[in-house]
Amino acid sequence: MADDPRRIRSLAVTAADVVSAYEARQRSPRLLVLRVTPPFSGRMRARLHDPGPAVAGTDPQSDLDAETGALLVPPRRFVSEESIPEYPSPDETEDALREDPDEEFTVERHRERHVEAVEAWREAVADAISGSVEFRLGESETYRVEVKTLGKSSEE
Repeated sequence: MADDPRRIRSLAVTAADVVSAYEARQRSPRLLVLRVTPPFSGRMRARLHDPGPAVAGTDPQSDLDAETGALLVPPRRFVSEESIPEYPSPDETEDALREDPDEEFTVERHRERHVEAVEAWREAVADAISGSVEFRLGESETYRVEVKTLGKSSEE
C-alpha cells in the first residue's frame, strides 16, 4: 500500500531544514515540521513545512495528517536534544561581551557576537541530528527509520 508509512526504510533530510524548523520552535510559537508526503516508498525525503494553524487540530497521538496522509514530524525528533545548548539570547550575548575584559562593548560588536553565537548554536543542532527518527502512527504504534542527513553544515 503506497499510503502506508511503514514502507519507508530511510529518510533523507537537509541539515538546514532540521535546523530551521528547530530554531523556529525555539524563537517563536511557529510549529514548523518536517513533512513526508505519500505515496510512501523505501527511500523518502522530509522537507521543511509550515502547516500553519492546522497543526493544532492534528491528532496528538499520531504524526499522520488525517487530511493529506502526510507525516508531519516535529524537528526535535530528528535531534539528540541533550547535546544542544540553550538558544542564545541577545541579553546573554551582551552580558558575556560586557564581562570580557579584552573587548570594549559596542553595538556593532554585540551584533557580531550574537550572530556568531547563533551560528555556533545552529552548528550544534546540525551536529546533533540523529541517525534515526521515530514516527507515531497511533496511540501505541511507533515506527523507526534511518535518517540520511544532506548538507550537514559543520562538514561543509
